[in-house]
Amino acid sequence: MPIDLLIFDLDGTLIDSRIDLANAVNATRAHMGMRPLENERVYSYVGNGAPVLVRRSLGDQATEAQVQEGLEFFLEYYREHDLDYTTLYPGVRESLDRFRAAGKKMAVLTNKPVRMSRNIVNGLGVGGHFFQVYGGNSFEFKKPHRMGVDALIGEAGVSRDAAMMVGDSSVDVETARNAGIPCCGVTYGFQPESLNDPAPDLLAPRMEDFADWVLGKDA
Repeated sequence: MPIDLLIFDLDGTLIDSRIDLANAVNATRAHMGMRPLENERVYSYVGNGAPVLVRRSLGDQATEAQVQEGLEFFLEYYREHDLDYTTLYPGVRESLDRFRAAGKKMAVLTNKPVRMSRNIVNGLGVGGHFFQVYGGNSFEFKKPHRMGVDALIGEAGVSRDAAMMVGDSSVDVETARNAGIPCCGVTYGFQPESLNDPAPDLLAPRMEDFADWVLGKDA
């Protein structure tokens, strides 16, 4: 079956937001009177949404009140700094252009807050490629729940067999499995080690390689 709907994760898949996320986490820890974490450790906490990122970053000793205070600070800080260093990964813009020229429908499904996600894709000049951008607060349940995928398939008006998830972590693979669609895992993202279990249907070291797989090298 041809792939007519491409559902992309955001962080670690389309955008390299690692430095801005790490800076926001460490600003939050400083606000809470804590020492900074190494950036690599922060990167390993990304993928399940801001509340989980902040909870992990503050540690098991943090109370619910402290986590809530930290989350509010993190979101306010990150909104003001979410495009300081964030860029599209190499080849992403060109690949999105190829998909659009081929008539593929594209959407973003991320666990990042939706307004922030839309601001980022618009700020990077690719918001117009997507018919929809959904975030972690768009539905009752975040990824890996299938709810977001089901909504996008319905809005796109395609069959489930014609949809595919593209992401960088096990969260995205589990989302695809729960929704009954195939998944491509990109190996350049935040958590390539998590793609071992569960394994995606396809691995792509570059977004251009995935575009070649979907469209053919000549498209």
